[in-house]
Amino acid sequence: MKKVVVYPVILHPEDVGYTVEIPDIQGGWTQGESMSDALTMAQDLIGLALEDDTEYPKATPLEDVQIGDKDIKTIVNVDMDEYHRQNPKTVRKNVSVPEYLVKLGKEKEINFSAVLTEALKAKLEV
Repeated sequence: MKKVVVYPVILHPEDVGYTVEIPDIQGGWTQGESMSDALTMAQDLIGLALEDDTEYPKATPLEDVQIGDKDIKTIVNVDMDEYHRQNPKTVRKNVSVPEYLVKLGKEKEINFSAVLTEALKAKLEV
C-alpha cells in the first residue's frame, strides 16, 4: 500500500515567483521562481519534514484554508515511499565477507558499499 500524503498549500505571489506556505507542516515555508517550481519545492519540503515519521499530521480541508486576495490555494501530494527511494539516507551496516575477497577488493579499489547497494537493488528488484 502506498503512503501518499496530500496537503493544502498557499502560494503567495511575489515580485518574482512565489512564497509557499504549508499550514499543516511546522516550519512549512519555501519558495519557487515559477508556480511549477514552487509546487515542486512544496513537495520536497513535505517529504523532508516527514521523512522520519510514520504518523503524518492531519491535513486541513482545502475549503477551511484561509487566504488573502492575491493568494492561491491548492493541494500537493507526496508519495513518501517514492520520496525515500529518490532521497535515500545511508545507514552503516557491518557485514561479514571472506577475507580473501576483502584483500582482492582493496587491491582493485572496489567500493564495497556501492557493490553491496547494487547487489541488494538487483536482489530486491528495485
